[in-house]
Order: sequence, then C-alpha cells, then structure tokens
Amino acid sequence: MKLFNPDNHTRSAGHKKIYAYCELAYTIVDFSAAALFVVGSVLFFSAQTTYFGTWLFLIGSIFFGLRPTIKLFREAAYLRLDAYDDVVKG
Repeated sequence: MKLFNPDNHTRSAGHKKIYAYCELAYTIVDFSAAALFVVGSVLFFSAQTTYFGTWLFLIGSIFFGLRPTIKLFREAAYLRLDAYDDVVKG
C-alpha cells in the first residue's frame, strides 16, 4: 500500500470507516479553527478583549496544526489495518 494514495479509502469496509471518522474529525477541527480565528479577529477591535482574542488565535493555530496530524493518523491506521489483515489471512 502506498501512503497518501487517494484510493486507499476504498480498499475495504475498514478503510472506509477509518476514512469517514478521520474526515469527520478533520472537518470539525477545520471549522473550529476558522471560528476561533474569526472570533479572535473580532475581539481585536477592542483593547479590552485583545488578550482573550490572542488566546483564541493560539488555540486556532493549534487546531490548524491538528489537520496534518489527523491525516498522518489516518495513514497509520490504514497501515495497521493492512498488517492485521495480512496476519488474519495468513
């Protein structure tokens, strides 16, 4: 199996399930990061809320860092699933 091959998610029902869960996590993280940045930007309009806005930017940045982590997790899960299938099939 090649890593990051777009066809990997169709290899089996297990691959499809991993792909679906990771896509859900990716979308939630992506949407959350964007929302944190938008709210953080609005909070920068007032000097009184700039501190809180800075924290939202930091948290949003961490969420953006989770995006490639989810993709790496997905690929590792595919490899584990393939290794398990190889052992079971003998």
